[in-house]
Amino acid sequence: MSRFHRIAVLLGGRSAEREVSLSSGAGCARALRDEGFDVAEIDPGENPASQLLDAKPDCAFNALHGRWGEDGCIQGLLEWMAIPYTHSGVLASSLAMHKQRTKDVYRAAGIPVVNSIVADRHEAGREHLMEPPYVIKPVNEGSSVGVYIIRKGDNRPPSELTRPEWNLGQEMMIEEFVPGRELTVSVLGGKALAVTEITTNLEFYDYEAKYAAGGSRHTLPADIPSAVTQEAMHLAVLAHEALGCRGVTRTDFRYDDSSGTGRLIALETNTQPGMTPTSLVPEQAAYTGLSYASLCRWLVEDASCDR
Repeated sequence: MSRFHRIAVLLGGRSAEREVSLSSGAGCARALRDEGFDVAEIDPGENPASQLLDAKPDCAFNALHGRWGEDGCIQGLLEWMAIPYTHSGVLASSLAMHKQRTKDVYRAAGIPVVNSIVADRHEAGREHLMEPPYVIKPVNEGSSVGVYIIRKGDNRPPSELTRPEWNLGQEMMIEEFVPGRELTVSVLGGKALAVTEITTNLEFYDYEAKYAAGGSRHTLPADIPSAVTQEAMHLAVLAHEALGCRGVTRTDFRYDDSSGTGRLIALETNTQPGMTPTSLVPEQAAYTGLSYASLCRWLVEDASCDR
């Protein structure tokens, strides 16, 4: 018998990742209903506290992605209201959402990263602040939203950064470009599940590649040396622990085997990874024998305050 009966699934929200959050949340809500829970779906608006009071949940399942749902804001509200919730707490969520702060934690834990700087978007859009090739990305957005790769020979950064309609924050992170392969590792309850290699026909694994039909291909388990698999899984757990995460996370890596050195670089840790039935975390969970519905139930049973 579960400790909780009525579950508020938080989905949608106001971030640039609203659409995928709606999809994640709808899938989780269906699965939890199938598991016997009484589920209320809440799309947080101007007054999420009032919406939660009206719903009277025993527990909140956080299926929000991006700002306000993944950066410690909704977690703080849930702590204030004493509603147990899934995934990571206030501090871990805030740290992991800020890519440069994440790297500071990675470095302190001995997790390999590349050099990066943070600059105002107008400055980053006027001139090269790093020798190409390099990557520009918002310092506190997820799902590869607003990411640009600057190649050797590019005369200047993308003009989009300086346009008035830009709505992805003022601070940008500029980091060295790492060639190679895209790997990702899910960590559930402090244990790494598997390593997936992600490939795409697009320029890189951006928002469209992640969520458009046919945008990417997942190879599970990744066809890489066993030593690299073990190291990626070890580093993902280390990142999860160093950031103080709870529940489930997914850490992304670049594996550069182009020079024969086999360099593995950590990029970021996602504290609110996609939870559609075909997303990477449910896919890796299924690979280990944990069904989608069982994964959703596990997250609910793991819920608490003071995370």
